[in-house]
Amino acid sequence: MKTQGEIQAAISERIASFGQEYIGRGPRAIHAHLIGDLLVIRLQGVLTTAELHLVKSGPTQSVGRNLLKQFRTHLVETARPLLETMIQEVTGTNVLSLHHDLSTVTGEEVLLFTLAEAPVCRQSRSNKVGSSLGTYKRVT
Repeated sequence: MKTQGEIQAAISERIASFGQEYIGRGPRAIHAHLIGDLLVIRLQGVLTTAELHLVKSGPTQSVGRNLLKQFRTHLVETARPLLETMIQEVTGTNVLSLHHDLSTVTGEEVLLFTLAEAPVCRQSRSNKVGSSLGTYKRVT
């Protein structure tokens, strides 16, 4: 049985690998937070150079923003079965729903999974508040 921190760290690592495979690069940082039956994943620095240019292009920037958001949403929906399987393997519980949003201003992406139940976790030996076990940072 894993600790909550170990689950969060494993999710962060798997999401980083997903970014590498499906987008060509991972985010700058990932923070996974398991809160009961909710799993919140915050990805920072997700926009590629091409996506940054798209957001700034066109007569109005909203056209590029909307295209990028549609693309990223389509990507998440297409990969949804893979993401749900990944989360189920790490947490040991089924995914009921997935919500997604992207900020083209901050380059931050958020994934929210509602789980069928809170994963069973063992108590960690070190119960330090603010532990960084659920965090992944890309080394550049």
